[in-house]
Amino acid sequence: MNYYPYPSYPQDFMRSQKKLIQAIEKAINGEFSAISCYKKLIQLAPDKSTKKRIEEIRSDEQRHYTEFRRLYTQLTGGGQPTPQIISECPDSFEKAIVFAFNDEQETVDFYLDIADQAQDPSVKEIFRRAAADEQNHAVWFLSFQMNSGSERQTDEEYGAKGAMNASTLTIPDMLTYAMQDEYLAQARYDNVLNTFGDVRTFVRIKEAEQRHIAALNTLFTRYQVPLPEDTSQFFVVTPENIKRAYGAAVRGEIDNIAMYNKFLTYQLPPDMRTVFTQLRDASVNHLASFERGLERE
Repeated sequence: MNYYPYPSYPQDFMRSQKKLIQAIEKAINGEFSAISCYKKLIQLAPDKSTKKRIEEIRSDEQRHYTEFRRLYTQLTGGGQPTPQIISECPDSFEKAIVFAFNDEQETVDFYLDIADQAQDPSVKEIFRRAAADEQNHAVWFLSFQMNSGSERQTDEEYGAKGAMNASTLTIPDMLTYAMQDEYLAQARYDNVLNTFGDVRTFVRIKEAEQRHIAALNTLFTRYQVPLPEDTSQFFVVTPENIKRAYGAAVRGEIDNIAMYNKFLTYQLPPDMRTVFTQLRDASVNHLASFERGLERE
């Protein structure tokens, strides 16, 4: 099995294989270092939400490490790599998240280079998915930098969860939470499509979510409520497989339905009640579609 493109000469084949093995060995050392660093970051993290997110990031790195070791063993005919720490993780949370962000950005480019040069489709796919994970990690570490030392919004305060946790709700609150949750749905579906390709159910429902955002935009304009910034990417975690993706989508729709049901218990202008009812009913349909997808997997 040949992984890099090469002319049909033995010496070119050997150079190509050696180059790939060296690249994978470097990737293994990078993942090994990240796993060690993120263990320290979890201990340094200032709150439970941040700890949980870094734990998820570290889990991704452990999965990459396992996949790269398997490739190395396959290419070397049974050889086992000797992983090494290639860079020391800073001792303060603020410095460590800057270090991690820069490292993740560099790793994205490195993995995409390997994917571009690889000939075998399975190797291309492994490194492209790993690069997508690393880009997601970089976004998270950037968000940690932006929020470091200041009050930060957690996933329990955002979108449907934020609405359900709120003790009271005004019309601007409801519109803001609703738009945040629609942003979040779009970000989740984009993540699934980028990771697993054009899964029909997600393609169709993503298009519907765009119509939901348009309907809410009308209410924001009519009631002169400022649109919230779209920070939904900070709350998206790449699922390990398509079954997990369907499961997350089911939970998201359940939360969305509960949010609109809560809104509908308030005294609302007729046009807002109509829109909230329509969006709630659409989410009921989406929930059924995702549940069917989950049953298929």
